[in-house]
Amino acid sequence: MILVREVFQLKVGKAKEAKALYHEASAIAKKYSMPEGRALTDLTGAYYTFVWENTYPSLAEWEKGMSDPRGAEEWGAWYQKFAPLLDGGHREIFSIVE
Repeated sequence: MILVREVFQLKVGKAKEAKALYHEASAIAKKYSMPEGRALTDLTGAYYTFVWENTYPSLAEWEKGMSDPRGAEEWGAWYQKFAPLLDGGHREIFSIVE
């Protein structure tokens, strides 16, 4: 089992918009039976950090999901709204110790 975190640095004052867009993204994911994950916001550390995390059975399953064409047009339209809120970001992938 793996955990994938998409860690975004938001522009100052954009957390409320990012949260609303996260809910839109969750609806798209649900529509296409994709993992919905969960969102996290900072309490310490870098300000305006927004994390979206999901778990997958394996790295191969995550890679498969990244190339899944279902909803590609909707995801593209969603991302066009989300990207302007960002100052940057990175991805973290962890193995879950069971």
